[in-house]
Amino acid sequence: MLRDSELNRRAFLKNAGTTALVGAMGAKNAFASEVTHTPSVLLNEEYDFDEVYNRVGTECVKWDRAIDTYGDVIEVGMGIADMDFRAAPCISEALAERFQHENWGYQHRPDSYAHAVVDWSQRRYGLDIDPNSIVWTTGVHPGLIAALQTFSPPGTKVLLTTPTYNGFYSDLRFTNTLAEDSQMKVIDGKYFIDWDDFEQRVRRVNTFILCNPQNPTGNCWSPEDLTRIGEICLEHRVVVLADEIHCDFVTKGQQYTPFASLPDKKIVNNSLTFKAASKTFSLAAMKTAWYFSTNQDYLERVRANTRADLNTLGMVANQAALNHGAEWVDELLVYIDGNHDFAESTIRDKLPLLRYTKAEGTYLAWLDVSRVVDMIGAEETAAKESETAVSPVTPELVVQRWFAENAGVFLNPGPSYGTGGEGHMRMNLATSRRLIERALDNLGRAFDRA
Repeated sequence: MLRDSELNRRAFLKNAGTTALVGAMGAKNAFASEVTHTPSVLLNEEYDFDEVYNRVGTECVKWDRAIDTYGDVIEVGMGIADMDFRAAPCISEALAERFQHENWGYQHRPDSYAHAVVDWSQRRYGLDIDPNSIVWTTGVHPGLIAALQTFSPPGTKVLLTTPTYNGFYSDLRFTNTLAEDSQMKVIDGKYFIDWDDFEQRVRRVNTFILCNPQNPTGNCWSPEDLTRIGEICLEHRVVVLADEIHCDFVTKGQQYTPFASLPDKKIVNNSLTFKAASKTFSLAAMKTAWYFSTNQDYLERVRANTRADLNTLGMVANQAALNHGAEWVDELLVYIDGNHDFAESTIRDKLPLLRYTKAEGTYLAWLDVSRVVDMIGAEETAAKESETAVSPVTPELVVQRWFAENAGVFLNPGPSYGTGGEGHMRMNLATSRRLIERALDNLGRAFDRA
C-alpha cells in the first residue's frame, strides 16, 4: 500500500492553483513526481493511465466540489462520473489547431460530424445508423427532457429499473413527471430485473428510461433482457428511451448490446437511443450529444421539442475523438478493467466491511456499505440529525461524511439512485490505480481505528 510520503495531498493542493486548460499540464508534473511510479502494461507508451493527474484547483466538480463540501481532508475524489486521465492526444491536437482560428462566432455543424458518429457505431458495434436520423443536442439530459415532454405529459409516471442513474430524477422534476421505480433483485451481488414487478408497473406509464449499461450497478443487459423489455413496452404502448452513454465501457468477457440492434424491428421502432462521447473520452463539459430512432414520427415529434446550439469546441473534440481515438479507448478499457479487478480483489481480501461484485460495464463500482452503516450507527445519527435538518438525512449521507472525515475519500450515497440504493455507495474507478489503492488503504485504516 502507498505510504503518506508517496502521495502527499497537501503538496497536491499547494501545486493546484493553475487554470484548467493550460496550467493543469504544468501542475500535473509537480504532483506526479511525488508518487513512486508503478508502471502497468501499456500497449502504447503515449498513453499513461497510471499518471496521477492533478485536477484540484481547476473548478473540477469531481474534486473541488468534494473539497468545498468537506474541506481539504479530501484526498481522493471519487464521486461524479468523469475521468481523471489526460485527454486523448487526438483531442488536444484538434483543439489546439482550432484555437489558431481565433474566432468564436456561430459554427456550422458539418456533415462529417454525423458520419463520425455513424462510422464509430458501425466499427465498434456493427450498428448501422442513418445519418439523417441523428438529432443533435447539448447533452443526453436535454434529449431525454425533450422526449419526456413529447411522450409523458406533466403528472404522468416514468418507469425506471432501480437503482439507476440519479440524473434521471432531475429530468423528471424538470418535466413535472413522476418516477415509477421497479426495484431490481440482487442475487450474489448481481442485479436482475424483477419481471413480475416490471410488468405490473409498466401499465402505469407512457415511457421507460433504459440505462444500458446500467449506472450505478454496472449491468450490461443481454439481448434476451432487452428483447423482453421491448416486448413488454410495445405491448403496453410504452416508449423506450435508451440512455447508452456508458456503452463503450464493458469489462472483460461481457458484451454491450445496443437496443437499436435488436432483430425485432417493431421493438426497435418503439424506441429512441441517446448517446454521447462525453463518458468515453471525458468530454462532459463540451456539451455535445445526439439521439436517433428508426421511427420517423417519434423522431420528428421529439425534434420539435429540441433546441441545441452546439459548442464549437465540443464538435471539434468529439469529431476528433470518434475519428482518431479508438486506440486510446482500447487501452483505456484494459486499464479500467484492471481497476475493477483490483478494487474487487482488494475489497474481498482486505475490507470485509465492504462488498463489491465486479461490474459488467461502466467505470463505476457499486459498494454495499450496509455493514459500515451498522458499525458507525449511521441510522441513529441520521434519524437524530433529520429532526432539525432542512431536508432528511439518510444513513448513507452519514457514511459519506464519515468516509470523508476519517478516510479522506468522497463517494456518492446510494439512495440518490432510487429504490434499492439504500446501504450502498458509488465509487468512480476512472482514475489512476494508485489513487484507488490510496482510497481503499485509507478506508481500511479508518475501519481499523473505528
